[in-house]
Amino acid sequence: MIGRLRGILAEVGEAECLIDCGGVGYVATCGARTLGRLPAPGDETLLFIQSQWSQDQGPRLYGFLSRDERKVFNLMLTIQGVGPKAALGVLDVLPPAELAAAVAREDKAAVGRANGVGPKLALRIVTELKGKSLSEGVFAPTAPGVHAETAVAPPPPSVTGEAVAALLGLGIAEVNARRAVDHALIKLGEDAELPLVIRTALQELGR
Repeated sequence: MIGRLRGILAEVGEAECLIDCGGVGYVATCGARTLGRLPAPGDETLLFIQSQWSQDQGPRLYGFLSRDERKVFNLMLTIQGVGPKAALGVLDVLPPAELAAAVAREDKAAVGRANGVGPKLALRIVTELKGKSLSEGVFAPTAPGVHAETAVAPPPPSVTGEAVAALLGLGIAEVNARRAVDHALIKLGEDAELPLVIRTALQELGR
């Protein structure tokens, strides 16, 4: 079973990418957020891989930028009604740490913004993920008042989250907003200040 791929990024499509590893091309299905953060074709890249097999499609590889994302993807697949497409959709709008925070505050609306996830499924995801580790050092409490030894407080709002929220307030679709912010942070660096990140993201969107 393939656990990760390191090679030259050959192609990027709408829902997948092709990585050349020593002359062998591997197609990996990825979420929009992952595809938006890949380097330019021709550069080296690394993806963490989850292999799946189905009678309809045969073997399929799903690619992620971090082990946490792969872990959360697998956790969501254990939830009734959540398939690979919905799991990728959730990770597009909520990276692991932000998903843990949403689950901790029982924010079904945040989870429900994902493509293919309705209100009932969002509630099921929030319920099923409570008490599970979704990101390194970040747990989703099982109930209010959980002791600090068993749950870490949700992380403070990140520059990424605040910039995306600002773009959403301008009527920009969430997937597009996240992609633009990710590109801005790649250009500016993770320590860039929020106003500059927002301006650069808007330039990425042509506004």
